[in-house]
Amino acid sequence: MHRNLPKFYHFIDNLNIKNIKNFDKKIAIIYRNYQKKPDKNSIIKFKNFCKKKKQKFLISNYKDLVIKYNLDGIYIPSFNKKKNFFNYKKQNLIIVGSAHNLFEIKIKEQQGVQSIFLCPLFKTKKSNRYLGLYQYNKLANLTKLPIIALGGINQSNLKLLRITKSKGFAAINFFKNKNNI
Repeated sequence: MHRNLPKFYHFIDNLNIKNIKNFDKKIAIIYRNYQKKPDKNSIIKFKNFCKKKKQKFLISNYKDLVIKYNLDGIYIPSFNKKKNFFNYKKQNLIIVGSAHNLFEIKIKEQQGVQSIFLCPLFKTKKSNRYLGLYQYNKLANLTKLPIIALGGINQSNLKLLRITKSKGFAAINFFKNKNNI
C-alpha cells in the first residue's frame, strides 16, 4: 500500500517536458492518450525529468509500460472494467482509477486502486452531465478509499472542494494557468 499518495494530478496527452517544466513537484503527472502509445525514448526522457524534479509520473491503462519502465504508477480509467487488470506489485507503486457511479467505484475497489477519481464533480466543457456536490459526497461516502475530485475544477469553484470528502483533485487545464499553481 502506498502511504503518501499525491493530492494533485495533472492529465497530459503528450510527453512534452516544456508543458510541465514549471509545475510544483506535488503535482503528479498522468499521461492519458489512448490513440498514441508513447515511444521508449519519450518515456525514458520524461521519466528522468520527473525523477530529477521528484515528481510522480503515471501512465493511463498501458500496464506493460508501467512495468517495463518502472514508472511511479498507473491510472485505470472508468471504461476499464477488467477486475484483474493490474496484479503487479511493487513497493510505493501508485494505483489510481476513475469512476462515475457506484458500480464503477466497486470495480475500482476490486481492481485494487488506492484512490478513486470521482467525476465529473462540476460541469465541464465536454459534458453537461455532472455529479454536483450532493451526489458527489453521497457516492464518496460509499467507499473507504480516498477520493480525488475530477471534472470542471477551476479557480472559481476550488473553494467548494472543502465541503467534499476529497483528499485532492485532478485536472486537465487547471494547472496550465501559472496563477493556479
